[in-house]
Amino acid sequence: MITVKERLDTKTMIKISVLSVIAFLIMLLEIPMWFTPVFLKVDLSDIAPLIGAFALGPFAGVVIEFIKNILHIALRGTTTMGIGELANFFVGSVFVYTAGVIYHKNKSFKNAIIGMALGTIFMTVLASIVNYIFLIPFYAKLYGFPINAFIEMGSKVNKFVVDYKSFILCAILPFNLIKGIMISLVTLPLYKKISWLLHK
Repeated sequence: MITVKERLDTKTMIKISVLSVIAFLIMLLEIPMWFTPVFLKVDLSDIAPLIGAFALGPFAGVVIEFIKNILHIALRGTTTMGIGELANFFVGSVFVYTAGVIYHKNKSFKNAIIGMALGTIFMTVLASIVNYIFLIPFYAKLYGFPINAFIEMGSKVNKFVVDYKSFILCAILPFNLIKGIMISLVTLPLYKKISWLLHK
């Protein structure tokens, strides 16, 4: 006999699975930014994990982030030996977990905004640090490019990019800041409309 707790767990897992697939599909849609090199494109796939974090709890948001990236590797493959997906998972998880924790302390419109704002800030700072210390040097080694090649690509579309640090501060940092704002602006009204479905 299936207990109430087991039934609830099953319902939660189904919701997580659906949101993970939606996140993966959104991940396939990439938006180029005018101030970053062509290889930096915004995907809004964190919308689904963020909705999951609000509706099902912050840990659920992290699980959706994980499944999303596993699906991407399994179905689309990886050109970065999985490092890009791993970075996407960690950075996205910081965003949705932060927003989810704050929202669940007192489920209100105000807390949702505060959570997404802080999540965006934490994500932006983390992404900048990770790119500076690890990701860009890793990609440079993986593809056999000097780091200056990335800087040159950045300087062609962004006059403020003149060296490695300015590449991080004037391309990577605003890129993730805008990404967080875009995701928040879409999630806020969307969650209000569909939250009743996730609480059934």
